[in-house]
Amino acid sequence: MSDTTTTKAPILAPVNYSRVMLKISGEALMGDQGYGLHPPTVARIASEVKRVQDMGVEICMVIGGGNIFRGLQGSAQGMERATADYMGMLATVMNALAMQAALEAENIHTRVISAIRMDEVAEPYIRRRAVRHLEKKRVCIFAAGTGNPYFTTDTAATLRANEMNCEAIFKGTKVDGVYDRDPKKFPDAKRYEDVTYDEVLQKHLGVMDASAIALARDNDLPIIVFSLDEPGGFKAILEGQGTYTRVHG
Repeated sequence: MSDTTTTKAPILAPVNYSRVMLKISGEALMGDQGYGLHPPTVARIASEVKRVQDMGVEICMVIGGGNIFRGLQGSAQGMERATADYMGMLATVMNALAMQAALEAENIHTRVISAIRMDEVAEPYIRRRAVRHLEKKRVCIFAAGTGNPYFTTDTAATLRANEMNCEAIFKGTKVDGVYDRDPKKFPDAKRYEDVTYDEVLQKHLGVMDASAIALARDNDLPIIVFSLDEPGGFKAILEGQGTYTRVHG
């Protein structure tokens, strides 16, 4: 992937954050498949999470459901929007359970916490209980979005990050930061090292949806965009290394 900038990403102090939100798309769990879950990819992401948790960082996670069902696509095909969004929320629960299994294979204690009650497979969302799980060094995987249609998992991740007092959102993507245009289509695309919330909105950079960016901006919550495909990339950023884009005020 081309990167026209030659300056290294700004250096963060090692272990600069003690509690973070990791937001990944459902598509990130597909691997090279076109649909569904790819267990080796899920296991690899779990190992990345373990590396960071071993540094003493408390971790929340929100995983999208686009590898199974995306509400907007269902709506575009004639399905009633609220129904399609609820189906998408259920897809995120499936992904959360898969990630829980992979994390527990790494001997990490986890809790899947759902915004829609399904007591047999997940805890209901209670903020104080979730905070306590984090304090006990359990990874909390928030599923079913906000529990409401018309809200994306980007917005859910930003909402939960604020409620959990996270110090940053780490958004794992297929590229190593935010570009002015698609680097897969345009080899001369420029990667930003730092970009403001307002620039993301004005330039339609596609980091997250507008509601999520506005919520992060209003609460001064930085967003770190990095590549999940880079082995050790998540941990490297917390060590003051790695390549990424920081979205801030």
